[in-house]
Parts: sequence; structure tokens; C-alpha cells
Amino acid sequence: MEKSRFAEFTPPPTTGLQPFTGSFGAPELRHLLRRTLFGATKSDMSYFAGKSMVQVVDELLNPTAPLPAPPVKEYVVAATTLVPDNNIAAGSTWVNDINNDGTIASYRRASFKKWWIGNMINQDRSIREKMTLFWHNHFATETNDIGNAQYVYKHHDLLRNSALGNFKTLTRNITFDPAMLVYLNGQYNTAAAPDENYAREIQELFCCGKGPNSLYTEADVKAAAKVLTGWLNNATTLTPYFTASRHDATNKTFSAFYNNTVITGRNTAAGATQEIDDLLNMIFANAEVAKYICRRLYRWFVYYDIDDTVEQNIITPLANVLRANNYEVKPVLDLLLKSEHFFDVLSRGCIIKSPADLVIGFCRESEIVFQPDTDYFTNYGFYNYMVSWLSNMQQNIGDPPDVSGWKAYYQEPQFYEIWINSDTLPKRNQFTDTMLVSGYTYNSKKIMLDPLAYATTFNNPGDPNAFIAELTERLLGLDISAASKAQLKKDILLSGQSTDIYWTQAWDLYISTPTNTANTTSVRTKIRDLIKYLMNLAEYQLA
Repeated sequence: MEKSRFAEFTPPPTTGLQPFTGSFGAPELRHLLRRTLFGATKSDMSYFAGKSMVQVVDELLNPTAPLPAPPVKEYVVAATTLVPDNNIAAGSTWVNDINNDGTIASYRRASFKKWWIGNMINQDRSIREKMTLFWHNHFATETNDIGNAQYVYKHHDLLRNSALGNFKTLTRNITFDPAMLVYLNGQYNTAAAPDENYAREIQELFCCGKGPNSLYTEADVKAAAKVLTGWLNNATTLTPYFTASRHDATNKTFSAFYNNTVITGRNTAAGATQEIDDLLNMIFANAEVAKYICRRLYRWFVYYDIDDTVEQNIITPLANVLRANNYEVKPVLDLLLKSEHFFDVLSRGCIIKSPADLVIGFCRESEIVFQPDTDYFTNYGFYNYMVSWLSNMQQNIGDPPDVSGWKAYYQEPQFYEIWINSDTLPKRNQFTDTMLVSGYTYNSKKIMLDPLAYATTFNNPGDPNAFIAELTERLLGLDISAASKAQLKKDILLSGQSTDIYWTQAWDLYISTPTNTANTTSVRTKIRDLIKYLMNLAEYQLA
């Protein structure tokens, strides 16, 4: 298969998990932040400047900011809605209000997506937002299939609260999660008619994977389904409950992959809960589980290609750490993000940005100014615009294609290259072009990248060489050649002139006399065209 121009032709680095001891300057910091945050803003870079690599990673892995307030009622209910949404005042949260009307639920699911985008844009300086999306992709559900907006929010809140916690505990909570009971038919799983959906996915997608050493059997799926029978949702309390008459209370026998374990059948709620705990203990006792989740984390934060060297030098020792820490995720991330391997030059600029990285990273790195929190109505409108762009680029936040998540994180051999095709690449360019040229207006307010305001955040925008050097450093995942920079300077900033003073004088005149309309317009247009050109490069798609 022919490689795309976005792919690396070199193999993954051969370095291991020994602590990184090289220089930790701006390039290394930017690489770290781009992988752990959505974009690396100038304020992020300034905040962490001067701190050691260990100090930065420690701060990223230990969030101190409070969790975000829940989504609010920003939607306007149509007068024809059969069940009016009168219990909740505008600007108040809807997450605890029980309303089973399908139209109201759709409003609220949309509200949830807007709110989530806002959290990404306004994220704290920690890895929490990236990990929340990681777990959403890992324990993938679809809001449209779940239907109940309260279940959707409760599921997401579980992921966010557990983002840096214990993988085994999170898996247990997901097993009893109302949204998952709906999404994978757990509520229809009975002794008389076992449903194998969740029993299959907890092994195939959530814990063991489909690698060559993941040797669970169809009989294991059937046995696990019997363990999971008897659970239903209470739509009033938003909690699961057990019904003994629907549960298979027989003993369940598993294959040699699980050491021929027999789970004793029970017929009470406590007993059925213990059966599930026995199932999870059995699954997590298998060494393949730790390796599988470490591969998923590696592909999320480092690179998709896991060859034999990476498996031996990175995945296996990470898995050993995960098991030694009883499946606590933070020690694994700590070891990986502080390693020689993570900071190896071959690990940089090799990930194709997901649509979330592209869109949210653009908003953050461009210092897009949104409205104050009190104007939630306008901001939710702006966030909805970003939801639409993500969906157009094939990452419909909250609604991945199926239970496997987005193909870019698992589909061999392309992986991230799946994000780039003849449909999505023009849309990526269209998004950045639009935000540079016209912006987006909602409720008489506008968001866009103001070229002049953006340029003033640079150290020396009046020097065309320094300006382009810093601009390419901020925007591009991989640097471009000196010849390319020189050509850009001549063609765009100098309008074909040969001396740098042409740009310097124009910039200085803008600073001293911004009311000089002709000059100010010319300067704005040149900066806009330069940024637009860079954002349309392949290198801008990399992180």
C-alpha cells in the first residue's frame, strides 16, 4: 500500500523507558503539550517555561482545577413539543431533571456536545481532557443510540472523574453504567435470552483486544453473557437494579485462556454483583489485558506503529508497571511521558491531528476570544459550530461510528492516516480559511482569528525572519526548510521585494498609526495570507 505524504517512512524509535535526560527547551515542551493538551498556547508555553520536564509532567498528571460545572439549558424548546421543558430555568443545569420526551432528550444531547467542546476549549493545564476523550473512544458509546440525555451525561461524568484513576475500577463502573446497559443491550440480557454484546466487547474491545495472544473463545463470550444477566435501568433514579428472575444462576465455566475458571452462580443482587466482580478479577488476572491497554495509550500519545522493538522496550515494561500498580493508569503515563522514547526526535511530529486536535487546538492556539461565561447562550452557539466541523471531519464528538471507536486509533495499516482523505482534507483547510477570512457570527457576536491581534503576541513581528521562524514553530508539527521560509517572506510579507525593511516599515507604521487604513489593511492581509498558507500545509496537520 502506498504511503501518504503524511506518513513517516522511518520505523519507530528504538529508545526505551529510561528517563529523558536531554535538553528540555521550547521544542520539547511544545511536543509534550501538543500530545497532552489540545494545542499548546503561548500562555501555556510561558507558564511552563523554566520548569523541568519532571515538574511539567507532574503538573499535567495531577489536575488541581475543579471539574467543570454541568451543562445548562441553553436551548429553546419549540412550542409544539408535547412535554414542555418547564422544570428547568434557562441557564440552569438539566442533568438531574427527569424528562423522557424524545424531543427534549435530543435538545439535551446536543447541549451536552456543545458543553463538552467548551470544556476542551477552556481546559485546564492538565491531561484530563485528553484522557476523557481517550476513555470515550475506548468505552465508545453513541448518544443517539442511548437516547436518554441524563444517561449520556452520567456516562461522560464517570469517564471524566475516572480519567486518571484505576482502569479496573472504571471497567467495573462501566459494566453497571446505565448508558452502557442501554448501548450494548445489557438491559435485555436475560437467562432465557442471553445477549452477548457486552460480554463480547468487554473482552474484544475493552480489556483483552484482538491481538494474536488474546485467545478467549466464543464459549467465554457465552459464559460471560450469563454472568451479566438480570440487570435493568431505573429511569427515575438513573441507576441500575437487579432482577433475580432474569438472572442465570448456574455456574459458568471459562476456557484455558482464563485458567479454566468456574464462576459460581448466585441468585441475589449481592451474589450477582459478586459474579461480575469474579468475572472482572478473572479477566484482569490475564497479562494480555495490561498489554492491550498500554498499546492503546501508546497509540493515543506516541505513535501507531508498534513493532517488535516497541513491544519489547515499551509495551511490556509499561504493562508490568500497570499490573504492579493494580491497574492505576497514572504511573504508566508518568513513566511514558518522562521517557527517552517519548521525547525521541522520531516521536515528534508523527501523529496526524485528530479533528478535535485540529479544531480545538486552532481555537486555543489562535487565542480565539469567546464571550464571558454569563453569555452561555452565545458561547454554546459557538461551540455548536465546532461540533459541526468535527462531525464534517469525521469525528462526531459523542457519537463515534460504533463501539470500536474511531478507526484512526485501531484500523490497520493506515491508523491516523484515515483522518486525511479527499473529503476531509479540503474541509480542514476550509475550516482554518473560514476562521481567518470571515469567522463565524452567532447572536450578533463573532469569533475569528484576528491577524493583527495575533501578530502582536509574537516576540518580534516587525522582523520578517523572526516572525516567520516563530510562526512556523507555533503552527507546524514539522519544520519547513530555510529556503521555504525565505520564499514565503519574499512572496507574502515583502510582496516580491528583496529587502526586509519593506515589511519592517509597514509593521512599524501600523503600530504607530493604525488609523492609516491602506497600510493597516495591507499588513492585515499579508499576515492573514501567510497564516492561511501555513495552515494549508501538510505539516500543519501533524503534532
